[in-house]
Amino acid sequence: MFAHPCPESFSAALHGTVVEKLAASGWEVDDCDLNAEGFNPVLTEAERRGYHDEPDNLGPVAEYVERLRAADAMVMVFPVWNFGYPAILKGFLDRVFLPGVSFKLVDGKVKPNLTHIRKLAAVTTYGGARTRALLVGDPPRKCVTRAVWHVCRPEKMRYLALYDMNRASDAKRANFLSRVGREMESF
Repeated sequence: MFAHPCPESFSAALHGTVVEKLAASGWEVDDCDLNAEGFNPVLTEAERRGYHDEPDNLGPVAEYVERLRAADAMVMVFPVWNFGYPAILKGFLDRVFLPGVSFKLVDGKVKPNLTHIRKLAAVTTYGGARTRALLVGDPPRKCVTRAVWHVCRPEKMRYLALYDMNRASDAKRANFLSRVGREMESF
């Protein structure tokens, strides 16, 4: 899934490389571009009140749930803004990673429910240096490698991050784009 509103962005170039390399490697790619599709990230009052009411909770996002349930792998491409996901991606996780979809509550404990997703990757950029991200705990990395990982339990997990994007040279961006391409070829 892709979460950046600008088609000329470096994130868009990363997204294009991910889709191209996965398709060339034989993957059937469901290219979920949240902005282009007009995904509404706002969890409404009614949705929150019905959050635990399975299967009625699926209604507003049924199409996205079906796509998620059909996936063998998930690659998230997004920039890190203010040490977090773009709002549209956070909203996707809030609205689509529902009880009965991404997890089951068993005796009050979260049990993974997306275990058909065998491979999980995040491709992202940070405006600041890695040290700066580490000083605040690097929330996006932890959310992907702990929370999203937990509900999938994939065989393969990759977190590919370009830190210090605000000062990255053309060469540094090109090297990262190549690295992402190689990772997707062997994904």
